[in-house]
Amino acid sequence: MKLIKTKIEDLFILEPKVFADDRGYFFESYNKKTLDDLLGKEYNFVQDNESKSSYGVIRGLHYQFAPYSQAKLVRVLEGRVYDVAVDLRKDSPTFGEWAGVELSAENKRQFLIPKGFAHGYSVLSEIAVFNYKCDEYYHPEAEAGIIYNDPSLDIDWEIPEKDAKLSEKDKLLPELKKAKMNF
Repeated sequence: MKLIKTKIEDLFILEPKVFADDRGYFFESYNKKTLDDLLGKEYNFVQDNESKSSYGVIRGLHYQFAPYSQAKLVRVLEGRVYDVAVDLRKDSPTFGEWAGVELSAENKRQFLIPKGFAHGYSVLSEIAVFNYKCDEYYHPEAEAGIIYNDPSLDIDWEIPEKDAKLSEKDKLLPELKKAKMNF
């Protein structure tokens, strides 16, 4: 597995080694020891989630308050998404900055998002099936978020604004400057 650094410390893109031939392909999508050795840090994922969305759907930007904050290892099983993580760690030199990566069934890349980040993605293909591992269980009382189109973040979701589809809940999220966080 290849580790690709982003402009934000501790935020990584992972590229698996894929073995392909005329029969199809094989790759190891997750190996705890390999990941821990590669990062020099241990993650203990306890919950897997999967979602299916259509073109233009934007999910996020979501996070959970400490002590229930979540690290996530995300990937796409079908289709393509543009995946985004925003640094919410108050003492970080990159607080309020974001990084994004296209994840697809074809490139098989994964995005490792540590605790202290807001996370979201937009669907670029007709359909996308998205999978993510979390190192903390979902706690609805700890959930929070930031509005996807916060002007201070200026995220390019790689879809036209007119095509953006959000949940009613996500439409009500605050801007970063008004968001509550405790990282």
